[in-house]
Amino acid sequence: MTPEELASLIRSTLLDAAAAGRISIDPALVPDSVTVERPRVREHGDWSTNVAMQLGKKAGMAPREFAQILADDLAAADGIDSVEVAGPGFINIRLGAGAAGELARTIVEAGAAFGRNETLAGRSINLEYVSANPTGPVHLGGARWAAVGDSMARLMAASGAAVTREYYFNDHGSQIDRFSHSLYARAMGREVPKDGYGGQYIADIADQVRADARAAGEPDPITLPEAEAIEVFRARGVELMFAEIKERLHSFRADFDVFFHEDSLHTSGAVADAIERLRERGEIFDEGGAVWLRTTTYGDDKDRVLIKSDGQAAYFAGDVAYYLNKRERGADAAIYLLGADHHGYIGRMMAMCAAFGDKPGENLQILIGQLVNLVKDGEHVSMSKRAGTIVTLDDLVDAVGVDAARYALARSSMDSMIDIDLDLLASSTSDNPVYYVQYAHARTRNVARNAAEHGVSRDPNEAPFEPAALDDPADAALLGVLAQFPATVAQAAQLREQHRVARYLEQLAAAYHAWYGATRVTPRGDDAVDSGHVARLWLNDAVGQVLANGLDLLGVSAPERM
Repeated sequence: MTPEELASLIRSTLLDAAAAGRISIDPALVPDSVTVERPRVREHGDWSTNVAMQLGKKAGMAPREFAQILADDLAAADGIDSVEVAGPGFINIRLGAGAAGELARTIVEAGAAFGRNETLAGRSINLEYVSANPTGPVHLGGARWAAVGDSMARLMAASGAAVTREYYFNDHGSQIDRFSHSLYARAMGREVPKDGYGGQYIADIADQVRADARAAGEPDPITLPEAEAIEVFRARGVELMFAEIKERLHSFRADFDVFFHEDSLHTSGAVADAIERLRERGEIFDEGGAVWLRTTTYGDDKDRVLIKSDGQAAYFAGDVAYYLNKRERGADAAIYLLGADHHGYIGRMMAMCAAFGDKPGENLQILIGQLVNLVKDGEHVSMSKRAGTIVTLDDLVDAVGVDAARYALARSSMDSMIDIDLDLLASSTSDNPVYYVQYAHARTRNVARNAAEHGVSRDPNEAPFEPAALDDPADAALLGVLAQFPATVAQAAQLREQHRVARYLEQLAAAYHAWYGATRVTPRGDDAVDSGHVARLWLNDAVGQVLANGLDLLGVSAPERM
């Protein structure tokens, strides 16, 4: 019996008791979904509900009295071993071994679909992350947004949402000017400007621009007048840099549905259209030759310029047009994953959302991530061999691989600064969290192979699955953890907290390793295969399936062997 099935049983039992007159409550007050949770103290039972404390007073009864009536009715239901009332009205429920053990079959038969849910069904979500400027390799912060953003997208899709993964291609502004001037300087054998970009990659790209020009039968850019040369380096250099960024992200298993070009907002008239939309709503005013958005109406600390007095669009104007564009493309929620340096940006963005008549925090959501530090030999790694001034995604992947990198970046809350210990992530020990989880999955596959060699099979023609044979306390403990996976996925998606999945997987791995030491899937010596061996093979394979499903939600592989 799954938690969802138990919740449904509790609800139907409540309605039956109301219909029979044992409790006096309006059926409309009975929640559609009854909350069922694991007790903090395992000895209190398999599951607990506080529904009696929610409804007791509404029924004109003391919560404990209400709980006892419900407990007596539940105790008579199939699959329920015992029910007890505790404290002010908690109902603690212990399932029969057979009912609890059925979960193993449910998981195995559901396969990759187990854990998927419909809590976000009908939602259209635009999730923007990374969006690194095309002026250099993806830095460590960008790597974190890639791992977190992609995991979050997988979670929301698994919860029924239609998710658009989007990358905002910033190809409009002064940073592109500095990038192109840096390329030109290196091509000419000069030092890059003081405000330019350093690192070996600038020289590499400059060389490639020149090589591509010669291969195409075009003049070497350094032979052109300076302004023309810089324009060549701008156009081709940005193209090359962004192609490399996309390739690196793809190799990191972070792919996107949309690459949105900032420049298109200005060339298409989208900025002017967005301002006109806001003017029609009475949110725009003109002062000092500039065009302003009255964001103070919605809690911002000051009003914001959209068009400067010289007629040029302010940076914020592009943000306004971009948000409107996302909404007009059908997004119910536009979610932005931004770095810690964007904290001061939240107020104006939420005010802008409200000015369009939308709901801040619902239609527009902003998640701020903190910095990442690499640690090697107890010291912070502060410089890339290639980029020179920053640590890059490549540096991390080269050190520990994609799996360890993604897991390490996704297992912590975005709003916490993290240190990633390269020595730990490269180790094959239980202290390494990704190794610990992946090893648990590999162990389930090894157990399955050993079981096959000893004649233990899940083939119903050879031996039926008897869930009641899962009667060891270790079986019950492991089943209890498995049962929490769907709720964990749904909650992680709802709260935008992908790290909940990683921490769950570590909990499941610990429960599995303990179960492995306490029970057997294969018979000893010449002992015959019995129903317990078969049932525990089902349970073993259920664990492997949930570990694989959870790792996939984090973009991490589930190895067959380690």
